[in-house]
Amino acid sequence: MITNSPRFWIGIAGISGIVAVSAGAYGYHALKDDAAIQDAFGIAVQYHMWHTLALFAVSWLLANREDRSAYWAERAGWFFLAGILMFSGSLYAYCLTGENPTPAMTPIGGGMFIAGWGMLAWSAMRNTSSR
Repeated sequence: MITNSPRFWIGIAGISGIVAVSAGAYGYHALKDDAAIQDAFGIAVQYHMWHTLALFAVSWLLANREDRSAYWAERAGWFFLAGILMFSGSLYAYCLTGENPTPAMTPIGGGMFIAGWGMLAWSAMRNTSSR
């Protein structure tokens, strides 16, 4: 599969959106007994969904930019995906199990989000011709 294809990233965003909406529904209905856990789960879902939308921006930049600009857009997508898995994933795991076996995953995932946004901005600002 070609990972620098806009279709690839739209597919990843679609799957990620399905997971985010499903997680949000699960958290709302199954975690009613503990407000703190429900809040943490809600943060995980919010970050998950916002970065799912960022994956659509990646697909748009890949479809409309060339050369190194597209390179940075694709890298941003991988960082967003890693951030979703690490940040939101670690919060989901904590909320569902009550344990956080790798506490560093949450801040590292947050760093991945920040780096991804930087790469996305760099990709958008690069002075290249549009396709």
